[in-house]
Amino acid sequence: MAFHIFISNVSQALTQPLPGIEAQLKMSSMKRIRELMTTIRPKNPIPSSVLLILYPYRKEIYTVFILRPDYGGVHSGQISLPGGKKEPSDPDLQTTALRESYEEVGIVPEKVQVLGQLSDLYIPPSRFLVTPIIGCMETRPDFARDPAEVEEIIEVNIRDLFNEKAFQIKRHKVGMGMHIKAPAFVVDNYVIWGATAMILSEFNDMIKAYL
Repeated sequence: MAFHIFISNVSQALTQPLPGIEAQLKMSSMKRIRELMTTIRPKNPIPSSVLLILYPYRKEIYTVFILRPDYGGVHSGQISLPGGKKEPSDPDLQTTALRESYEEVGIVPEKVQVLGQLSDLYIPPSRFLVTPIIGCMETRPDFARDPAEVEEIIEVNIRDLFNEKAFQIKRHKVGMGMHIKAPAFVVDNYVIWGATAMILSEFNDMIKAYL
């Protein structure tokens, strides 16, 4: 896949109406759908953002995820995109995504070309309102893991990520000994589900014609 052609297509797609909530819900559990239908979004959700970075590697196009440490919180032990909540010193959510990505995995903000953003996603358990920022780099990042926030850096070929075989229904632990069934992207035995999978679902719907 020609990297620069793909990036041009992604940039163009981001100027068009986004797939939105319908695409996100394809990767949602019934529990999440009920939460979204019955939970009133607070007037002041916690603004946050994540970075979906695209870069050439091994003659393919890759992105990166992080495995969060097992700390007992809402998103403990889950695979997610690098990112976090907006700090008062961040002028905007793009800055938040770039700052957090640098802190967590060493992606240098000045080397990232921001292409646009996907639809916001509200996460009821944490009260986060997440804005996914899409960016690209000309070369593979020189990763540096923050051991306090990241258990493992996971690089994934997007062809493998959005292959039909990667889509599976899995049983997921949600704390207190409880489990739910929900759709997931499964690549190299890594299971990506929840809000991250919902973000990826919208991205997939937007770019699948170009893969």
